[in-house]
Amino acid sequence: MNGSAAAFLRRLVAPPPLRPPGALDERAFDALCIRCGRCIEVCPHRALLPAGVGAGYGLGTPMIEPRREPCWLCMKCPPVCPTGALRPVHEPRDAAMGRARVVEAGCYAFQGVLCRTCLDACPLQGEAIRQDTELRPAVTERCVGCGLCERRCPAPGSAIRVVPRGHRA
Repeated sequence: MNGSAAAFLRRLVAPPPLRPPGALDERAFDALCIRCGRCIEVCPHRALLPAGVGAGYGLGTPMIEPRREPCWLCMKCPPVCPTGALRPVHEPRDAAMGRARVVEAGCYAFQGVLCRTCLDACPLQGEAIRQDTELRPAVTERCVGCGLCERRCPAPGSAIRVVPRGHRA
């Protein structure tokens, strides 16, 4: 199987990993990242970890698992990237890692329980997640995909999930 067919199948099976702030699109990122680990080392929250064997060609590239540890948007990782796989990001609002999606069936607010956990966890207060007229969370286009909402959600397994940029859920 050639490389493009393998990449196509990987996208069908699972979404790409959630990348650090400033990551180029998945194809360019995989091509430029030399797996040096500098971004992983500099992360003060230990949010970045090397992708495992399930990542295929992306093995060893930096990724974030929000339920384990979200990105706290400190922006220390892009400047240490020696290849440009992570472009400079000066403002957390420009991180563009992905976008949160509410799983309505599991969300307490959609079940009539007053819950604002995801709103309170969001570092972009009032911009990325808002409440609709029925006090349910609504994710806006300003969401950068840091995963703080996913990590803090009290619903079993989390009722809000970050979908990596460029992947449709």
